Amino acid sequence: MILEFSGSLWFWKGPSPFHFVTVPDDESAELQEVAAALTYGWGMIPVTAQIGETEWTTSLFPKDGGYIVPVKDLVRRAEALSVDDTVMVRLVVGT
Repeated sequence: MILEFSGSLWFWKGPSPFHFVTVPDDESAELQEVAAALTYGWGMIPVTAQIGETEWTTSLFPKDGGYIVPVKDLVRRAEALSVDDTVMVRLVVGT
């Protein structure tokens, strides 16, 4: 499954601070349909993500009935991203 969407980069400053993009509701619903076959625990779904020219492997986190994409510092630096930037995200699900 391949999903493409845009979203805003946001920062979570919890005990392990990180940046994320929220998966929109429609795409989250598609993910929920296949999640049981793909998750490896805690509802995490493995994906290959891409923003701009930068591709990386990660896992989607379940949050508030949907999913969020963690965006590594390496990706943010390579793509010159800041909080509140709108980005296009491409996900290859189950990789």
